[in-house]
Amino acid sequence: MSTPPTLTLPPCARPSSLRTARGTFAVHDARPDAARPRGTALLVPGFTGSKEDFIALLEPLAAAGFRVVAVDGRGQYETEGPPDEDAYAQDELARDVLAQAIALSGEDGGRRVHVMGHSLGGLIVRAAVLRAADPFASLTIMSSGPAAVSAPQQARTKQLLDALATLDMETVWRAMRALDPPEAPETGAPPEVREFLHRRWLGTVREQLTATGRQLIGEPDRVAELAAVPLPKHVLSGEVDYAWPVPLIDAMAERLAARRTVIAGAEHSPNAEQPDATAQALAAFWRDVSDT
Repeated sequence: MSTPPTLTLPPCARPSSLRTARGTFAVHDARPDAARPRGTALLVPGFTGSKEDFIALLEPLAAAGFRVVAVDGRGQYETEGPPDEDAYAQDELARDVLAQAIALSGEDGGRRVHVMGHSLGGLIVRAAVLRAADPFASLTIMSSGPAAVSAPQQARTKQLLDALATLDMETVWRAMRALDPPEAPETGAPPEVREFLHRRWLGTVREQLTATGRQLIGEPDRVAELAAVPLPKHVLSGEVDYAWPVPLIDAMAERLAARRTVIAGAEHSPNAEQPDATAQALAAFWRDVSDT
């Protein structure tokens, strides 16, 4: 779970709704001062996450000249979703990302969209690109790996799924917080951020969590498929990652012939832990692939 360092949107950003052929999605939309951005980027959050995970990236990326749209996927926080696990199958979520990219491309005169997915979001945007790469200018996979999460994380996710099957969301939340170590980011977060994390959890559709949790523990290795897609690729992570070991992420980047960025001082959420360095790496990649 990403813990945003702040909930305050910068002046360049506003809460909005993105209307697509697959429905309407809650977004944070950040725009540069320039009349025409250098490009548009779509940011897709991970498991238990939301658009707020990317707040600290919005201002530096807009300052670099990019329009940046961070989205709540269906059933995530402020985007509605049905109480039906089938609605959150990976292919359904991938189709949503494609619809979001097409809608944003239409607003930007038909230019293709840079897409970045964090953690579970990395698996979802990979599936979107494999379904249809045409709407995308580039793909960045952040803090996500080639297949299912690590064995310890699989065990923790299975425990969560078992709890969600029998307990209400509030009880599960309290049980998770009781297990947090003192050094957990959410433990030391400001009160308003802790309250937001609680509100976000309660606002997320249970069936979205159970369906995507199963994806995390059952995802196959699709790196060879993705390597065959002629799209610029970027693999970004922190120095340490609890969900996918960093050497596994390194190997995935090599298999993809992707640009590889390791953010010093960051772990699973470089977007929240080291946002300035993360934004610099994203903007540099997007500039480079846009200028080729």
